[in-house]
Amino acid sequence: MPSVLQIIVALPLRGLTWLGRQGTRAVASVVFIAAAVPPLGALLRPYVTEAILVLLCISFMRVDLVALYGHLRRPVLVATATVWTTIAVPLIVGLIAHATGLTDRAPGLSLALMLQSMASPMMASPALAALMGLDATLVLITLVTATAIVPFSASLFASLFLGGMLSISPLTLGLKLLGILAASLLAATVIRWLFGAEAIRRHKQPIDGFNIIILLIFASAVMGDVVTDLAARPVFTISLAVLSFAIYFTLLAITTLLFRRIGTERALALGLMVSQRNLGLMLAATAGALPPTTWLYFAMTQFPIHLSPYLLMPIARRLTARAEISDDATAGTSSG
Repeated sequence: MPSVLQIIVALPLRGLTWLGRQGTRAVASVVFIAAAVPPLGALLRPYVTEAILVLLCISFMRVDLVALYGHLRRPVLVATATVWTTIAVPLIVGLIAHATGLTDRAPGLSLALMLQSMASPMMASPALAALMGLDATLVLITLVTATAIVPFSASLFASLFLGGMLSISPLTLGLKLLGILAASLLAATVIRWLFGAEAIRRHKQPIDGFNIIILLIFASAVMGDVVTDLAARPVFTISLAVLSFAIYFTLLAITTLLFRRIGTERALALGLMVSQRNLGLMLAATAGALPPTTWLYFAMTQFPIHLSPYLLMPIARRLTARAEISDDATAGTSSG
């Protein structure tokens, strides 16, 4: 008969396992819960940096080293995707912002768009790609290389396009990003050493559940003022929401088209990665010292980030099914 202590330990584990099984539905629900409970945001906002560190740690902890080494044998594709997401995207956004005069007319929005474009892809991108049946290993290796470069590329683009818009210098921004990434990588390495990769794989679902809870903490901290802003400035707030969706799906579509020669399914996986920008990393690096418009835009970006995996799931399933049929037909022709 199980002891009281075993029951106490087992209950949270079962709850996390159940939550982890909900997949994209749980990820999508996070954004609505965060927006609907403003007091939660006020309570959790001081812990944005800690939430980001935990999310990064979980992602590094779950890196499949075998798959990582396997994809290093395709350096051209990985290098091209890395250059696109870390160099080309922020360069294009920065040039457009300056050419259109957005930097002078709406500095808070311009800062938000630049920080979004300079950010590395979200660490959850490989998990979301796997959840949708897409090539998660390709996303993983590109994510790792892009994340390694972003402290240097972000510092460069901050000095080129942001001027005095940030409360910290471009060099300090780069050093803080490097420190955050190094600290989370070190913590993840220690956890893998203590428990082993097999134990981490075996407890995938409860770890997924815990990851969703941390996502809720981060989303609540970022979205705490959404309801207030919507009531005070409904047109402006809705406009930012529409803009966030437009930018998300523009990045997704352009990336998918650019890489379509490697196959639509794999190109879509890269598109998902490029459109899922790790704004939390930028919030942590700047300690949240950002204008209200920047905060509000960051809050609005949580909607496409959390809803798109759920919305794109039917397309991903159709693509993977088509790829399997094509592979079966090729195998049949070869055997014939």
